[in-house]
Amino acid sequence: MLYRTLQSFSKYVNKMVPEVVFVLGAPGAGKGTQCTYISKEYGFVHLSAGDLLREERQRPGSEYGEMIEEKIRNGQIVPVEVTCSLLHKAMQKSGKSRFLIDGFPRNKDNLEGWERTMSDKTKLLFVLFFECSQSMCTERCLGRGAAGSGRSDDNLDSLKKRFNTYLNDTMPIIQHYEAQGLVRKIDAEKCPDEVFEKVKEAFDEIGLKTIVC
Repeated sequence: MLYRTLQSFSKYVNKMVPEVVFVLGAPGAGKGTQCTYISKEYGFVHLSAGDLLREERQRPGSEYGEMIEEKIRNGQIVPVEVTCSLLHKAMQKSGKSRFLIDGFPRNKDNLEGWERTMSDKTKLLFVLFFECSQSMCTERCLGRGAAGSGRSDDNLDSLKKRFNTYLNDTMPIIQHYEAQGLVRKIDAEKCPDEVFEKVKEAFDEIGLKTIVC
């Protein structure tokens, strides 16, 4: 009787392990837009590592605020302990079990930090990788900045630094997960609706169903 009870409890706990999709791509590849679509269609909670860091930067009394601002302005990556802590808190606060983690992991340190602190607390479903040319991404980001995005890094100087970081640090992470068969590549240069049709194929492939309203 006790064995069956423990077995049932084990199955319940396993079901409750949060499921994660990492969403990666260059600045301006459309990650945020597609995450909004996915959240609406499949019920995932969208967690943007960048947004969480920006919120923490603006939070009165934050011990990390000044450091985060300096890193973001210079196109550098914030220490993984800070990012993982903010992501974990947001996941717990949501009370949900499926998450899109947008813009993370962005380098080897991020990857190792996640595997060290979060891999046993979550299940990675796959990595959604939005491919987009640097010229297209730059145009989108500058347009976003001109429209008043409020982001201190939507300028040409910061963008050059961010692209260098992306090519040198993030692409090896894509290659790491690709070797494990976990990457789903999406052509992000088309219009958002066309891009989302390809995104849906990636989710349908692993048997995830759309939300029934």
